[in-house]
Amino acid sequence: MLGRFVPGHRSRAGRRLRAAVDAEIPQLLDLLAAGSSAGLSAPLAFRRAAEGLSGPLADEVGATVRAVELGARWREELDLLADRLDLPDLRRTVAALTRTESLGASLAQATADLAATVRQARRAATTERARTAPVKMLFPLVFLVLPAFLLLTVVPVLLTTVRSIG
Repeated sequence: MLGRFVPGHRSRAGRRLRAAVDAEIPQLLDLLAAGSSAGLSAPLAFRRAAEGLSGPLADEVGATVRAVELGARWREELDLLADRLDLPDLRRTVAALTRTESLGASLAQATADLAATVRQARRAATTERARTAPVKMLFPLVFLVLPAFLLLTVVPVLLTTVRSIG
């Protein structure tokens, strides 16, 4: 179980773990929206969302829920979770949870809107990476694939031509 420990951001395992947790945040938001639209309070919706998650985010959220069940303050544990994982989308989720609880606003609407925003931002980032892929493929193509192609096709023809002339 992961709970309470995230490897350093610079290590490969740390980056992989943070990416896995980051990928699960939209699911957490959907579960929070579903729980709160069913009439659950923010802390109870968070607890139910923790039960519905799987993977490293489930471990981290579960550790937070267990700490709250043992008597820790809910908002402080949410802040610790956000600080521990240091992910912008998770910070926004925690901010939405605390804001809706303190203001009495609709958690379902806030988390649904945040989930849509997070998914749109990820789609835009994926599209941007897809746009830069051809430029990144140009170097290997020109300096590796093209010379190999020339060596395997043009050079034998030239050698055969030179031998037949000479």
